[in-house]
Amino acid sequence: MVEEFHFIRPWWLLALIPLCVIAWAWVRRTQSGSKWESAIASDLLVVLLDRTHDRTSRWLTGFLLLGALLAPIGIAGPTWEKLPQEVEQKNDALIVLLDLSLSMLAEDIKPSRVERARQKIADILRARNEGLTGLVAYAGDAHAVVPLTDDAATIENLLFSLSPDMMPVYGSNPDHALQLAQELFENALLQQGRILMITDGVDDVGAVTRHRSTSFPISILGVGTPAGAGIPLDRLRQPGRFLETQEGTRIIAALDEERMSDAADMTYGNYATIALGDSDVQYALSTRLPGEDETIEVERDFDTWFDQGYWLALVLLPLSLIAFRRGVLVGFIAICLVPTESVYAATLGDAWDSLWLRDDQRGRQALANGEAERAAILFDDPQWQSVAHYKGGNYQGALNGFIDDATLTGTYNQGNTFARLGEYEIAIAQYKQVLGQQPDHEDAAFNKELLEQLLEEQQASDQQNQDQQSQTNNENQESDQSDDSQQDQSEQDRQAENQQQNQQDVQDEQQDSQGDQESQAQEDQASRDEKQEALEQWLRRVPDDPGGLLRRKFQHETKQRLRRGDYENRQGDKLW
Repeated sequence: MVEEFHFIRPWWLLALIPLCVIAWAWVRRTQSGSKWESAIASDLLVVLLDRTHDRTSRWLTGFLLLGALLAPIGIAGPTWEKLPQEVEQKNDALIVLLDLSLSMLAEDIKPSRVERARQKIADILRARNEGLTGLVAYAGDAHAVVPLTDDAATIENLLFSLSPDMMPVYGSNPDHALQLAQELFENALLQQGRILMITDGVDDVGAVTRHRSTSFPISILGVGTPAGAGIPLDRLRQPGRFLETQEGTRIIAALDEERMSDAADMTYGNYATIALGDSDVQYALSTRLPGEDETIEVERDFDTWFDQGYWLALVLLPLSLIAFRRGVLVGFIAICLVPTESVYAATLGDAWDSLWLRDDQRGRQALANGEAERAAILFDDPQWQSVAHYKGGNYQGALNGFIDDATLTGTYNQGNTFARLGEYEIAIAQYKQVLGQQPDHEDAAFNKELLEQLLEEQQASDQQNQDQQSQTNNENQESDQSDDSQQDQSEQDRQAENQQQNQQDVQDEQQDSQGDQESQAQEDQASRDEKQEALEQWLRRVPDDPGGLLRRKFQHETKQRLRRGDYENRQGDKLW
């Protein structure tokens, strides 16, 4: 018990510092006595002063100070024991439908519609501490990015890789997205849930209203402005150009709020236009479902430290009655005003950015600008810190964070990091583990094959170097034997005359051998440099962007639907 004793909230112990100062000042004041004692004779002082009131006041003040000292200790949460805690989660399911049609590239709201939509989804994920969340992306076709899960970090990791240019079919078809959302609810065995569409337009209201159900209200969050803007084609490798009609007229994608509001009303949901705060999401998701406040047990439990501070509350209960005396309550309020947040010095630019952006948003901006070290400092999430370390070349720091991620993505990231650190066999083992859980993981299969080829080449190169070294040693040994035989014959014929010449020959051979060793060392160094350069070229081919995986996943699903014949020309006539 002594070894495990600690405080759950140790920062509250800082409140003891001002309390000790107050107690010291009070003791010093009471010990100094009354000022009348220095001006009145002691015989008269006994009659004039009432010592009974002073003793009572000292006892009361002493008890109050004792209670004030015990309060921060109890609030700090002393503990020395862990108790098992069953896990329950809120019976709340939400599927977000993200529109990735070409019109979402419009920049009438900065930086663009799709950027603001992704940032809003990230805010929703952080606010959802409980419940299940899923993500579906759609354009002319719909694809499930992440099924219903309580792992919001995985959704956020894939979220910022989504863009309209990765969609296999152009257009805007919310009908198929809503069908896919219903399938996700059925696969999770859920009888109710919410659907939130984040889009800049609904062309066919009937495509939304045909899915109306009181158990699955559909709310819509509009992205854009009624004035609209052109659709840039920079992401489609046409910089400086905008989407135009066949007649050459620039297409303006405007936000039709009335049509989307009608669609939300008819599907028992709410409509809101995207805003900077969280009022838009709160209103859009304010629909009530029967039994949504209930909780369901999850097949997991964890141990939590048992807060023992409540025992001190029993001691403070009788002392709290004294706090109703006049003036004492004000003193306790002053004691409780202890700063809980640290003040950090920042540059003028960082202070200005912090007024409008959270640290994680500033971290993503720094990561996009190539400032990986600064991004790692700004991120609070360990996985995003590891991503920043990886982008900055600090692979050991990235590995420390990826190891704590037990998901499939974490295992894949560990494989990439081990590959960068030169631990190819461990990296191949990580890729095999990913493929064991998801055989169609194309990136892991590609990286595994890449590293296996690299290992084969390295082994072949090492074997060749060993053969060359062995051949050189054999030649040197034969040469030494030949020289020794000649020297033996020469010594038998002219031992006395050629002794000095033989010593000179030995010195020459040593110099030649030393020169051969230096030449061999230079060749080995050149070979190592070539291997390092080849290794870096191989590692540059290792993909670490989840966007490529999602792009191939969407294309594969579209091809499968074409083969099954259930495509039915989802794209339609409108490409945006």
